[in-house]
Amino acid sequence: MLKTGKRINSRREFSEEFKRKIVDDFEKGVLSVPKMERYYGISNRSIYKWIYKYSTYNEKNIRIVEMKDSQTHKLKLLEEKVKELERAVGQKQIKIDYLEKMIDLAKETYSIDIKKNSNTPPSGGSNPTGKS
Repeated sequence: MLKTGKRINSRREFSEEFKRKIVDDFEKGVLSVPKMERYYGISNRSIYKWIYKYSTYNEKNIRIVEMKDSQTHKLKLLEEKVKELERAVGQKQIKIDYLEKMIDLAKETYSIDIKKNSNTPPSGGSNPTGKS
């Protein structure tokens, strides 16, 4: 502020080389836009404007959506959960294959079909008691 009480405009100008360096760092994944914003003290609006203007990957009229750290962390957790569930499904499939092989061996060895053995009488617990 000046002695007269008027405010000094503190608008900064950045060189094209600096803007291209910022965009290059973003494209290489060196810094995210929020981190650049804090590090350089530049508004994210300016950074995104430079990305749209100077980016080699960005096409016209395509909006850039950058995931926040918490979202990437959540995505990694979900990917780990998917791998864990796939591993569990694989183990269950191995167990199913093993049991089916055992059923086949029992059929060959003892000549009984365990899968379709409908001739067995019902167990004692399923008979009606006759009381009403």
